[in-house]
Amino acid sequence: MVELRLGPLLRYVDGSSATVWVEAGRRCTAEVRCAEGGGGSARTFEICGHHYALVPVAGLTPGTATPYEVLLDGERVWPLPDSPFPPSVIRPPAAHETLRVAFGSCRWAAPALGEKDPVGPDALDALATRVASDPGTPRPDVLLLLGDQVYADETSEATRDWLAGRRDLDRPPGAQVADYEEYTHLYYESWLDPEVRWLLSTVPSCMIFDDHDVIDDWNTSAAWVAEMRATPWWQDRVLGGLMSYWVHQHLGNLSPAELAKDEVYAAVRSVEDEEGDGDGEEGGEEDREEDRGKDGTEALRVHCARSDADPAHARWSYRRDFGRTRLLMVDSRAARVLAEGERDMLGAGEWAWLRAQVLDAPGSYDHLLIGTSLPWLLPHLIHDVESWDAALADGVRGARWARFGEWLRRALDLEHWAAFPPSFDALADLIAAAGSGPGAPATICVLSGDVHHAYVAEPSWPAGGAGPDAHVVQLTCSPVHNSVPLSIKVVFRFGWTRPGRALGRLLARHGRRARPAVGWRRTGGPWFGNQLMTLTLQGRAARLRLEQARSPRATEGEGRSGRGGRLVTLRETRLSGPDS
Repeated sequence: MVELRLGPLLRYVDGSSATVWVEAGRRCTAEVRCAEGGGGSARTFEICGHHYALVPVAGLTPGTATPYEVLLDGERVWPLPDSPFPPSVIRPPAAHETLRVAFGSCRWAAPALGEKDPVGPDALDALATRVASDPGTPRPDVLLLLGDQVYADETSEATRDWLAGRRDLDRPPGAQVADYEEYTHLYYESWLDPEVRWLLSTVPSCMIFDDHDVIDDWNTSAAWVAEMRATPWWQDRVLGGLMSYWVHQHLGNLSPAELAKDEVYAAVRSVEDEEGDGDGEEGGEEDREEDRGKDGTEALRVHCARSDADPAHARWSYRRDFGRTRLLMVDSRAARVLAEGERDMLGAGEWAWLRAQVLDAPGSYDHLLIGTSLPWLLPHLIHDVESWDAALADGVRGARWARFGEWLRRALDLEHWAAFPPSFDALADLIAAAGSGPGAPATICVLSGDVHHAYVAEPSWPAGGAGPDAHVVQLTCSPVHNSVPLSIKVVFRFGWTRPGRALGRLLARHGRRARPAVGWRRTGGPWFGNQLMTLTLQGRAARLRLEQARSPRATEGEGRSGRGGRLVTLRETRLSGPDS
């Protein structure tokens, strides 16, 4: 019997089709069978000796939740035997129905069952517990994971022990992951959590990377990139990160039509077709090493190496339409232009793509969601510090200040949209264009994470300027499951205050910075804890809810696997529609 090593993950879902991702123990045919008659199958493809399939599922009925099972070479492997969870279902959306979009970022894997969790209950575990406990309760129609799905540079004690069994941790990169094989361990650790595994099997997901998916401060500056490329271990690390992201996260972001046109996906799968069935027994890591060169590893490695060398080679950004809601997930890490004097959050091709998607078919969507792992609107002091530092590093105050600016940028993680002032203003202008005119959407929501707290901010355009008709909000929600240091609480609270704003303006003047294209104010938060936000969209109405994870009450017990928790609503507000 073929082992189901990881998954299933329900990824893309539209009105009649879906994709389901799995990792199998060896080459095989993966099949999804739905109770109502829909389904599909796909041969696995092989990367670094691991076997994956993204199964296209057809024949689904809009608005109908259909239980499904997964078979590998004809034998059922999901649901798991004696599973305490309800059946996994695929529910294609019906036209004009309510859309619920949950989102967050920054998730450390939960510790092993029975071990104390140093950062408190996991918000995804808590969400899974609620949905599993009452299958009739409204569940998210899609879950947006906005970066740091795995932490390559902050590994758990269990992972460090596993790494020590493979190599000498006294040599770089030490207790961080080094290559593709070690990345696969991070995904096992994160996605084999029973609650999370079941949740991802029954709630569709969209994902984008942030820095910790590769390394802290990934692509923060040209000098940083040059230093990293000079180390002997970086090439394996960055290629392992991009390759594992492509396999585990990126593929599932794409629609079946996009997959059919994807040349890299075709190249990786063609190797499997040429090799035949390969129905050998499942093997360990040594066997996988012997098989390399027979699989799609080289095709994917070449693609990711070119992507790292030239950000224009690949597009990690993507678009999803959910009825009259448009989601644009923007790569704000790998698409950067880093040369001083030319710094831009997005390259020219990426900007052209984003503008085309935003402005495509005006009047065809009621809500525009722009997902970017890094917040556009920050506390005012933080924004001004990042803008000031970018000016210093660019040499506006001379070489000595430039060296200080580069050091400070890395020390304080000064790399959000504010650290790319022309990009900040360009995004403001694009949002204004998208939100103006007779076909303007009701809301434009910039969805972000990264900063280990949650808040709501609203921009304002100068009087007499070309401000939008749409209601524009920055919605930041982080972490899903991670620590919130006291320093973050103090600095970000102070950053919103009047003294913080005054200090920021002084720094901006020292950096000879003009005021940004928009002003903004905080209208909610800051909130600190493990948390999720959910947008509920119906017609042109939009409602926002923020929930935090709490330990279960003594009378409730724990989750179905012994984990769990509960979600507590801290804020619920209407963004558009009646009484907005």
